[in-house]
Amino acid sequence: MIKVENLTKRYDRNIAVNDISFEVSKGQIVGFLGPNGAGKTTTMRILTCFMPPTSGRASVAGFDVLEQPLEVKKRIGYLPESPPLYPEMEVHEYLAFVGRLKGIPSADLPRRVAEVSERCAISDVSKKLISKLSKGYRQRVGLAQAILHNPDVLILDEPTAGLDPKQIHETRQLIRSLAGEHTIILSTHILPEVEQTCDHVIIISKGRIVAQDTVENLTSRLRGQEAVLVEVAGAGAGEIRGALSAVPGVARVQEKGSRNGLHAFEVESEPGRNVRAELARKVVESGWALHELRPVAMSLEEVFLELTASEKAEAAAAKGGRQ
Repeated sequence: MIKVENLTKRYDRNIAVNDISFEVSKGQIVGFLGPNGAGKTTTMRILTCFMPPTSGRASVAGFDVLEQPLEVKKRIGYLPESPPLYPEMEVHEYLAFVGRLKGIPSADLPRRVAEVSERCAISDVSKKLISKLSKGYRQRVGLAQAILHNPDVLILDEPTAGLDPKQIHETRQLIRSLAGEHTIILSTHILPEVEQTCDHVIIISKGRIVAQDTVENLTSRLRGQEAVLVEVAGAGAGEIRGALSAVPGVARVQEKGSRNGLHAFEVESEPGRNVRAELARKVVESGWALHELRPVAMSLEEVFLELTASEKAEAAAAKGGRQ
């Protein structure tokens, strides 16, 4: 549905987007994740035909953003960080106005306005001036205008910025409900946004893509070895730790805390080794009680920090080599 090949955007000496490539399949929700200034918004603006790339290609639903921008715009719904609202208009007037701009036939327009108002939970404020709405309702109106013409692709740039926790939860639920019908790119620097909303993640740092995969695959791949959490009762923490460390294939044992005689440890195995069965056997043979044994994955925050830290280190090394 979306295909980006070797896309680059330069501003004088500054490279905002540096030779990035990725694809998004139909019906996916993809998190475009990166720190502020990483190149997320620039990429979104290129995909929505707001600005041309310096080099490379991008297409949406098979249409090139440079050669067929009008066809691309027909198939995209865009919610920028600050929704393009007219505060002096009532909600239903604004949506009807946007619908005419997007070429929705007059006979279909009232029905579509009613449908998206219901979908975005703004029917109860349809007769209110937009200037009188809360931030959360304005964000919903912005999302309603983005899906009004039933586009193939939705591009959402920081859709929960400035919302309170309840509004954030409601907006995430709404975005999840749109999956399948629409292909969605969700640009954000908020890690829980991606974990709770997206199927796939693309991490960008300093204009370059540093990783793209499912969250689960990223966390497994970056850890490099299996880690499990073991909770045991029946002996002292030191004795248990020594026994777990002696299991063949165990690389590291870290105590995670104790309470009411129950001791928790994170156990990392050597690369390519699965030691869960041996750990369980060791605990049982020692006569202790095994309360829990489960895999531990890196959090998305750990993944993000590791990848962006590596990117910064590489940039610093390259800069040092040129001096």
